[in-house]
This record gives sequence, structure tokens and C-alpha cells, in this order.
Amino acid sequence: MADQYQHPTIAQKVAGQLHLSSNAHMRYGGYQKPAPYQRRFSYGNFALQYPMTQTCQTTQDLSLVAANASPLLIQNQDEMIKTGRLAEPYKKGIGECFSRTIKDEGFGSLWRGNTANVIRYFPTQALNFAFKDYFKRLFNFKKDRDGYWKWFAGNLASGGAAGASSLLFVYSLDYARTRLANDAKAAKKGGERQFNGLIDVYRKTLASDGVAGLYRGFNISCVGIIVYRGLYFGMYDSLKPVVLTGKLQDSFFASFALGWVITNGAGLASYPIDTVRRRMMMTSGEAVKYKSSLDAFSQILKNEGAKSLFKGAGANILRAVAGAGVLAGYDKLQMIVFGKKYGSGGA
Repeated sequence: MADQYQHPTIAQKVAGQLHLSSNAHMRYGGYQKPAPYQRRFSYGNFALQYPMTQTCQTTQDLSLVAANASPLLIQNQDEMIKTGRLAEPYKKGIGECFSRTIKDEGFGSLWRGNTANVIRYFPTQALNFAFKDYFKRLFNFKKDRDGYWKWFAGNLASGGAAGASSLLFVYSLDYARTRLANDAKAAKKGGERQFNGLIDVYRKTLASDGVAGLYRGFNISCVGIIVYRGLYFGMYDSLKPVVLTGKLQDSFFASFALGWVITNGAGLASYPIDTVRRRMMMTSGEAVKYKSSLDAFSQILKNEGAKSLFKGAGANILRAVAGAGVLAGYDKLQMIVFGKKYGSGGA
């Protein structure tokens, strides 16, 4: 069995290594270093994996672009009110946010920041591929050798570590996307937007706050990405071979349902962290800033209550359709392209 190909986990497929189990692995220290021919095999197949990943992710996100914009507006509405960019809160949730935004600023305003978001996908997935390959080999946990829970923890850790490492390179694009998506016209009559495009966000932020302004909230973001990516990739990898057995193993809808539940769970678990980091992003260029992520967290709790940390979280139920579609859709695309059945692969 050791000489047979093992098909990749979704974490490996979406973010990392096309795993090849072979006796030709050479062991160095605590992890396995693939032989040269294996590395060529892995990265050669990435030429197919990478565009397929982007097709799934970009198509899903563009189809739900309004669902991506509205939660950001609801999530950051209190910060926008402070700076005069929003006259009154969205008291009725995403429906009111959606209708008010279209009425006041036009349908096209729902796409503000989407260019930065789409651009961000491509380097993110390429970096995830490289980092995931490294962390998978570094941890080198095998289910049959180390036991289920250590293997499960390894999946969580490698997914989270790869996501946090990638974040360093793409964080400024996420910052720009957040600022553009929340760049409503000033509340006063005849108000103007703060930014006129992606480049303008960089130019004005660098002028007012320097590079630090582009990375405000980065530390807490690393915590958030470890929590989210770790749960998102790790739980799907670990639960799929346990839950989807028998007739459910090849079912797209069963994979989709599992992906939807996991995406919702990962999103809700990390949402308060996401709120804190985005609220910190919104203060770049402003006179008053939070001293730290802990200061932001305590001020939000003190002045707005715990519910404020979850504003916009309900819309994640719709957004989770995109995440589930990426997980399940990528499995299906792999079967179509390679014509083979995938197992969990992470043993």
C-alpha cells in the first residue's frame, strides 16, 4: 500500500501539497523530505490545482458579492458613525443595509473593494500552497502511526500556520478591501467618499500613518486566521473520512453540507477576532486609534456590548455557501479532471 498514490486532502488541495506516499521519502529530523522527483510531481500538478482552486473560489465569491459587502458595513457601522461616514445604524440587519446602500449610493456600491478582494486570492493561494507543503512535512503526523487526535491537531496546526504565514504578504490588500467596502459617502449632505480607488487607499494611508497603517490589526489577524483556517481546513480533512462514509463518500451534496456546517462553525468561532481587527483597520488615518487589539476589544465590550462583536455574523450563513462550494466543488473538479476517486489522504 505504501507504494500507491494517496489522493490529497482538501487542505492539501486548496492550500497545499499534492501528497504522494512512497517508500522513497527520505527522513530528516522530525519530518519527511520528499525526494526530488516527488517535489517535481507535486509542483507540476499545482499547475492544474492552482487555476482550479481560483475558479472555485473566485466564482463563488463573485456570485455572492453583495453578501460579502453587507456584513462588512454592518460589522463596522459603529466605527463609521464615529467618523461621520454613517448617519444612523442598520437597526434591521442585512436587509436594511442592503436596501439603504442601494438607495443612497447605487447598486454598484456593493462591489466596492471587490477588486482588491479578487486580487488577494491569487497570491494567497500560491503562498498557502508553499507554506502548507512546508508545515505538512514539518509536523508529519500520520493517523495510523500517531493516532487520530494527534493527526487531527496536526491538520489544524498546519492549516492555521500556513494561513498566518500567507497573511503577512497579503494583509495590505485585505486592509484596502475593508476600507473601500466601508467607504460610504459622508453622512452630511453632499458628502464625498474618502477614497477613489485601490491605489488611493495605499497612497493616503502611507501618507498619514506609514506602513504601520496598512498593517494595523495584523497581530490579532494572525490569531484569527489560525483559528479560522485551522478549523476550516483541519476539521474538513479530519471529519470527512469519519462522517462521509459508504454512499455518502462520493456525494457532492453531502460534502457540501459538511463544508457548510464547518464554514459556519469556523466563521462564528473567529468572528469576534475579525470584528476587532477590522475595527482597528478603520482607524488608520483617523485622529483617534485603539492602543492595541486588547484595548479595541475592551472598548467595544464596554461601550457597545458583546453583541457588537457579532454584528454582521448572521450574513455569514449566506457567505458560508461560498466556502462550502469551494470545499465540495474542488473535490468534484479533481474527480472530473483526474478521473479518480479521492480519499482523505492525510493518514
